[in-house]
Amino acid sequence: MKSKQQTAATLELDKTRPDTGAKRFLLVVGIIFVAAALRAPFTSVGPLLGMIRDDLGLSNTLAGAITTLPLLAFALLSPFAPKLARRFGTANVLMLALLALSMGILIRSGSGTVMLFAGTAMIGLSIAVCNVLLPGLIKGKFPERIGLMTGVYTVSMNICAAAASGISVPLAQHAGFGWRGTLALWFAVASLATIFWIPQMRNMTKGNTADHKQSSIRIWRSPLAWQVTLFMGLQSLLYYVLIAWFSVILSERGMSSSHAGWILSLMQLAQLPFTFFVPLWAGRMKNQRSLVVITSILFMIGILGVWLGSTAWMAVWAIGIGIAGGFAFGLAMMFFSLRTRSTQEASELSGMAQSVGYLLAAMGPALFGLLHDVNHSWNVPLALLAVASVLLFVAGLGAGSSRFVGDPK
Repeated sequence: MKSKQQTAATLELDKTRPDTGAKRFLLVVGIIFVAAALRAPFTSVGPLLGMIRDDLGLSNTLAGAITTLPLLAFALLSPFAPKLARRFGTANVLMLALLALSMGILIRSGSGTVMLFAGTAMIGLSIAVCNVLLPGLIKGKFPERIGLMTGVYTVSMNICAAAASGISVPLAQHAGFGWRGTLALWFAVASLATIFWIPQMRNMTKGNTADHKQSSIRIWRSPLAWQVTLFMGLQSLLYYVLIAWFSVILSERGMSSSHAGWILSLMQLAQLPFTFFVPLWAGRMKNQRSLVVITSILFMIGILGVWLGSTAWMAVWAIGIGIAGGFAFGLAMMFFSLRTRSTQEASELSGMAQSVGYLLAAMGPALFGLLHDVNHSWNVPLALLAVASVLLFVAGLGAGSSRFVGDPK
């Protein structure tokens, strides 16, 4: 028999389920476009960083801050997004975030350094809100299809992110858009996301109260919540460190810059299928510990291969790391739903995990570079990444257990 708490959670989810047919289709389309708008404004900057630096006369430190600032914004605002949603409603808060995202993209492409950083900050804060609230919304609106919808959400986000990285330089250099015009183009994606979200302002109005009852669980005091948070943080750390430094490591090992860039692209492409399939698999399993084991083993093999293996096998190590990253990101997104009983709890856990996770991600690349400068070698930094993959395994065993954040120890 179901417990009273489980029955109440089921009734709460029933109140928030969208009608079948047109409303559900519009919600799915809205989620896809919102997800597509969440990474591209961020990942499109990296390839253009040299152009931006030279055009505005920025120091390397200030240029690096352009990519670090959004991560700090993610860490700052993530814990507060669930409170905003509880007070004003998920649909309303997401709409405001999308409008702010669109404005931020235009401001960032304006004239001068101040506009660049002001727009970047707006983009980071807007994406933080959407990052936190979408997993909880998926849990509330698609309780019977959490794995499928999480997979759709993550794939849409990552495909658009990869595309933004790949086309930014050609658009800026060969199509004549320049860095400002190239960054401004993502206003179109954010605008489409805003337009497709308009129907949800009406469709979700009745569900806001049910969606966001005050949770009685003190999420920051839950050991399980901290295990999920550490898993999220460590996979973010691994991802952003490798994205920042992988090509540099390969270049210093004698690989040409074009070949190193191709290997980095291969790593990102290997990740994509698994960001879709892993949430599907995880949603059908009683616990997800076996997926955690696979994730950690693949990370360890890939990192040790980059550190100690032959450069002739570098594509293999990159594919292993990419698959591991797809597993880790898919699991992290699913844990927010699988380890909670309600939409509000899922949003609060998402806010906590992403706050700590992106703080680690923001510090990781700088720390990694500092260790290299101090030791004049990649040995210590890569050894620490191997240690991080072990810690990911330890945290994942707890996060992947069949429990909820409110359960007694």
